[in-house]
Amino acid sequence: MVHMLRQEEIVYPESDGKPMAENTKQFQWIVTIEGGLEELFEQNPDVFIAGDLLWYPVEGDPRICAAPDAMVIFGRPKGHRRSYRQWVEGGIAPQVVFEVLSPGNKADEMALKLGFYEDHGVEEYYLYDPDSYLLEGWRRNGAELVSLPEMRGWVSPRLGIRFELDGPEGELRIYRPDGRPFATYLEVAAQRRHQQQRAELAEQQVQQERQRVQQERQRVQQERQQVQQERQRAELAEQQIEQERQQVQQERQRAELAEQQVHQERIRAEQERQSMESLLARLRAKGIELDSM
Repeated sequence: MVHMLRQEEIVYPESDGKPMAENTKQFQWIVTIEGGLEELFEQNPDVFIAGDLLWYPVEGDPRICAAPDAMVIFGRPKGHRRSYRQWVEGGIAPQVVFEVLSPGNKADEMALKLGFYEDHGVEEYYLYDPDSYLLEGWRRNGAELVSLPEMRGWVSPRLGIRFELDGPEGELRIYRPDGRPFATYLEVAAQRRHQQQRAELAEQQVQQERQRVQQERQRVQQERQQVQQERQRAELAEQQIEQERQQVQQERQRAELAEQQVHQERIRAEQERQSMESLLARLRAKGIELDSM
């Protein structure tokens, strides 16, 4: 008798036993693509992005699975998952998948992957070989994934990213809609160091500006104090000038008074002289001479 497994007894492995990458170049490109996609949609909570995560499209059959090097699912929330079980995710299949070839990938293996993605609803599929710089792409047309005739300058309808083959050998370069390229881990680290250095320089400039402003405030305060002191000295000098003016006025008044007194003394002296002469004249008239007395 054959016993059917209940759904809760079916195990969906979290690993297919294969390494994420077979060499450092393949690993670098997987990390660059997955990381670039994460950064591109970091502000959108309804875009889930994963790298080397097992995708199970059919409930009840864990043999049907694939682990794209990177995949993008619109309409699903961000968060950690042990695997992507499509029936748990509202039946939404990854719309865009990426594969990075390694020397161990065979042509028939890649053909099977193309067929898998075609059968299970992928809208865009991109394949890159970092050793030969081969870049291929497919886009869904009805039930089929149709090969794109030219990838140089191609813009993903779903992602908005642009593919270019730069340099003398045609190495892949992926550009965001804002024109910034996807960066490797080392490039990201270098950018962060550069940003950190710029931030530190900006902080130093801000600190220097604060010091300059503080020094300027102190200089202005000193100038204000100097102006205040000059004003006080000017007021004191004005007071002294006023006091001297008053003293001069008082001296002038005293001089005028003294002059008046001298004039009055002269008048009295003249009056006394005239009185004396009148008296002498009267005495002479009577025959009296003062010299004989």
